[in-house]
Amino acid sequence: MGLLDRVPPLGADAFRALMRRLAATVTVVTVPGSPPVGFTATSFTSVSLRPPLVSFCLDRGSSSWPTVERAAYVGVHLLADGQHEVARTFATSGIDRFAVHGAWRLGPYGVPLLDSPAAWLLCRVTRRVPAGDHAIVLAEPLQGQHDRGGAPLVYHMGGYSAVGPPSQRSAA
Repeated sequence: MGLLDRVPPLGADAFRALMRRLAATVTVVTVPGSPPVGFTATSFTSVSLRPPLVSFCLDRGSSSWPTVERAAYVGVHLLADGQHEVARTFATSGIDRFAVHGAWRLGPYGVPLLDSPAAWLLCRVTRRVPAGDHAIVLAEPLQGQHDRGGAPLVYHMGGYSAVGPPSQRSAA
């Protein structure tokens, strides 16, 4: 028996405490429906350049999962510094998030598009992969737009902050 065989698995609370140290871009994922669905996610990442693919993760026990499980298209909105309330609104359960937020419009395929994010992508869902109590949703970006400046909103240690542009490095 090796040393690793005697180490107990990391518990959910310890894992959550460790992962709070990971700074993550704050995104809102929106999904067509009646009513539309939207939620705040910090698990968004690019996956592939050829073909272009992105992913986000969602708890399969969440109220948003049944709609995401059937969705053919989604919108992904990378939030900008100053959009803390947008992040909080779409992270709050038990409310009509789109009515509270108010600043959105219907885009192609009926996907709700939020006004004024740092960037947005309209994506076609290509695959859903079960992963523990979550699902990894893979999607192909079809359209997108970004603003020319500003800092992204990030989530770290249970709170929101911004990250500015990289500092200029002096030539050696």
